[in-house]
Amino acid sequence: MTDAGENNTTEAPNPFLPSPDDLQHWASVMGRAQQMMLEYALGQANQGNSAAAGMFDPASWLQNPTTQAWAEQSSKMWEQGVAFWTSIATLKPPFEAAADAPNDRRFADPDWNANPAFALIRQTYGLLSDQLLTTTRTMQGLDDVARAKMEFAAKGMAEALSPSNLAITNPEVIKRAVETRGESLLKGLKHMLTDLSRGQLSHVDPDAFEVGVNIATTPGKVIHETDLYQLIQYEPTTKDVFAVPLVIFPPWINRFYILDLNPAKSFVAWAVEQGLTVFMVSWRSADASMKDVVWDDYIAAQVDAIDTVRQLVDVPAVHTIGYCVAGTTLAATLAMLAAKGEADKVKSVTFFTAQVDFEQAGELKLFVDESYLTLLQQLSAPGFLDGRYMAATFNSLRGRDLIWNYVVSNYLLGNDYPPFDLLYWNGDTTNLPAKWHRQYLVDLYRDNRLVIPNSLSVLGTPIDLKKITTPAYIQAGREDHIAPLASVWRLMDHLAGPNSFVLAGSGHIAGVVNPPAAGKYQYWTGDNKAATLDDFVAGATETKGSWWPHWIGWISAQDSAKTPAKGSRIPGKGDKKAIEDAPGRYVKLR
Repeated sequence: MTDAGENNTTEAPNPFLPSPDDLQHWASVMGRAQQMMLEYALGQANQGNSAAAGMFDPASWLQNPTTQAWAEQSSKMWEQGVAFWTSIATLKPPFEAAADAPNDRRFADPDWNANPAFALIRQTYGLLSDQLLTTTRTMQGLDDVARAKMEFAAKGMAEALSPSNLAITNPEVIKRAVETRGESLLKGLKHMLTDLSRGQLSHVDPDAFEVGVNIATTPGKVIHETDLYQLIQYEPTTKDVFAVPLVIFPPWINRFYILDLNPAKSFVAWAVEQGLTVFMVSWRSADASMKDVVWDDYIAAQVDAIDTVRQLVDVPAVHTIGYCVAGTTLAATLAMLAAKGEADKVKSVTFFTAQVDFEQAGELKLFVDESYLTLLQQLSAPGFLDGRYMAATFNSLRGRDLIWNYVVSNYLLGNDYPPFDLLYWNGDTTNLPAKWHRQYLVDLYRDNRLVIPNSLSVLGTPIDLKKITTPAYIQAGREDHIAPLASVWRLMDHLAGPNSFVLAGSGHIAGVVNPPAAGKYQYWTGDNKAATLDDFVAGATETKGSWWPHWIGWISAQDSAKTPAKGSRIPGKGDKKAIEDAPGRYVKLR
């Protein structure tokens, strides 16, 4: 027999409460944390950045009020930790979770339901965030644009203020800190200070990949270059190739190798295997020398690439692909060629998640008001916009997944970075010419002038999308938050055809980069003469897996002629000699 006091001494140790033997170690941890913070502060001071220069430093974007509030709360953990863990130890689980507890990955740890303290925190947060969003949606006297901005801000605030984002109110973080005796917090602090120095939230270890070594490795040569782009020709892998070559225009706001991540995911490598002679444009990341680059320059570059390939392999026309914003400019290029009677230079055009009509362009339209444009002008004082600002904007569209998820994982839990090539590409930012970037936002996103006949001119030629009769393959992502499905569909309304529309499962990246071997997702085909998107979807047929085989079938239907893979079909063997190996210098410029 034992008395009650003896029973208490045999209870399982509370995972939130460090043993007294650990307190000396925790004092050491606190000292190391303070030393790391001091070294970071001294490093920043030694850089000698003025306050004015700091305004243009993307690191300051991580030092916003929400982030500072998080940092302040995290620092309090050092002072309040032992008292907090002791108070938790007095609470007696189990606690019955609410029957309607939402399935939210942020609150996956069992203690968010089983422990009364954390269950109360979670439920209170849920009520407050729901009330914040409801109040915003029901607020009177707002037009649609103002309401959309308010809802976007409220959603961002609710996500930022989640208790899962604070060390002191996240049970998983507390348990990890106890289990590792504080080492997880030190590791997370190191990650945070490194990111602050880089001015960018890291999703992966920046040293995990090297372009041309374990990413962007499809063999090829740079065979042409200008001040704005390099043109890569890839090595053929088949005895015969399609007579009509393919020229790919990737987004000029990103690195081209999203289409060449690794051999298993590479659209480039797959297209080569299908017998296409593939050329890839690699845009140069902007610097101060490109301050005067505008719309005309990018379209002239597209025409130059098309003509260079036509002349090199001695063909009258090429297939083209335009991904996202490069698809927008490719549509303008085709309209200009049509207006000048040169449309036959392009045998076909494929649009990957591209927009020409921006009426339904989604949340990105929130970033084109005068206040934002004024901010961009200030941030672009050197003549270009640092790509880290653009990355922050896109990340904010999916703040829970692309910001706060990594704040918790990288900073609070101190997890190792995942070796994920897609996330590495996502963080490999590209600078944009300031004048061209503003022109794009104002003329297209804000004023939607591209769909107004003759409202815009290209190289002195007024353009009208209705004059484009080039066969078009239009691909959209069902869950795309960058180029929404309804917006991409508008290409069907504005191009004269013949047009083929394909709806892919997933979003802006995974919906495009979906190799057949992966066996993932699905796609839908249907009536290409459907009057509306709803009509198309209602009659569409679903096919499991990648849409890539459907696309190569469509390409073959445009022109199935083949030719031996020799002579100018081999990079560097034609009139254009090899300048350097793929992926070239431009993709590595920062």
